[in-house]
Amino acid sequence: GDIKGNTAKIIQYLEQARELEADMVAFPELAITGYPPEDLLFKTSFLKDNVAAMEHVVAASKGIAVVVGYVKMGTDISNAAALGYDGKLIDVYEKMYLPNYGVFDEDRYFRSGTVCPVYVVNGVSVGLGICEDIWAPVGPITVQKKAGAELIVNINASPFHAGKGAERAELISTRAADNGLIVAYLNCIGGQDELVFDGDSMVSDAGRKMVARGPAFEESLMTVDLDIDELLRSRSGEPSPVVETPTNLQEIGESKTVHVSDYLPQDRKPLEHVRSDGSLDPVEEVYRALVMGTRDYLVKTGFSKALIGLSGGIDSALTTTVAVDALGPENVVGVAMPSRFSSEGSISDSQELADNLGMELWEVPIEPAHTAFADMLESHFQGTQPNVAEENVQARIRGNILMTISNKFGWMVLTTGNKSEMAMGYATLYGDMAGGFAVIKDVPKTLVYQLCEWRNQ
Repeated sequence: GDIKGNTAKIIQYLEQARELEADMVAFPELAITGYPPEDLLFKTSFLKDNVAAMEHVVAASKGIAVVVGYVKMGTDISNAAALGYDGKLIDVYEKMYLPNYGVFDEDRYFRSGTVCPVYVVNGVSVGLGICEDIWAPVGPITVQKKAGAELIVNINASPFHAGKGAERAELISTRAADNGLIVAYLNCIGGQDELVFDGDSMVSDAGRKMVARGPAFEESLMTVDLDIDELLRSRSGEPSPVVETPTNLQEIGESKTVHVSDYLPQDRKPLEHVRSDGSLDPVEEVYRALVMGTRDYLVKTGFSKALIGLSGGIDSALTTTVAVDALGPENVVGVAMPSRFSSEGSISDSQELADNLGMELWEVPIEPAHTAFADMLESHFQGTQPNVAEENVQARIRGNILMTISNKFGWMVLTTGNKSEMAMGYATLYGDMAGGFAVIKDVPKTLVYQLCEWRNQ
């Protein structure tokens, strides 16, 4: 929703690309609004601001082609990519395949596009696609290839999950090889609520070779020079595409060709290829996703510090370490809250963790509050056997203390429950579930141990 901030960043990178003498610069799906915009899409003022921002980006495209994701307004709205060149809006591509599963509900908001355009930019035929469009085996890319496309630029807002990078690489290289063209896949980056977008943009040639790959979990301007002549040479004797195409391509969408700029400038300095090996350790990529998600959630919600209850256990240790890596040790405060049942080890382990991370640790004994609770309820509980109600008092006292400190200083409480506990209901409502962000709620207990082992190495 930070249209102003997103637009400023887009123009900053556009100017960098122009200084490098790039022919085209592309930005992710809904880069102007952020993804997912959800019910902000029902606000006319938001939509108008987004269109004005797109026009501002296009106006900045002097001497360079720019592709940027935004929301197109009309009778309906569409998830769109604007193509600007030399300060003018050339055309708008509308996303055709709208996902409506998992975290995606685009069909609720957007109208599907019906046109599969090819744009001639500096002599190169370029097809555009938006995220889900390229996941369809026979989709817009099929029509665009038939119309002469040599390069597909697919802009994305594709959330991270463990192993997603390898899935994307296989998909992109397969689409490139099946259609005999180059595919440039770019993805947004950053945390948005409980989603994490990991970047990991990539370019595959028609021979399934990754000619460029950007870093995961790092914002960057990825540059690459594409050898279109080599592509044309390889096409001269190519067999029919591997993918079976429908007899009537109109079933997919209408084709059109738009001439943007036919002249290919000569004697330009080559662009440096960005080549990340794309082979993050599976545990490392999860850890980096947790760090990015935590950092961006606190920053975007306006919190400067995190507050965590430390028990001396591995879950709170992992949560705290992620928070320190995300925010810095000066912005994380741990609170140890011992009771009559706490071991010496729980206190000493919490202190050792704080010392190792260089962060502040408070100690707030809960025994006085625990005794007061027992005394207040004694007459009402008389004649009953102790059960889970008494057991949960400690967790609820600790949750109350953390939320009171949070309320006093404006720090966000991070909860420490893992996915295995959440799945089994092994948590206390208004106790250890009380907080603003659950860092490891999607991390199974077995992975908690693996993450800690990786971080310690």
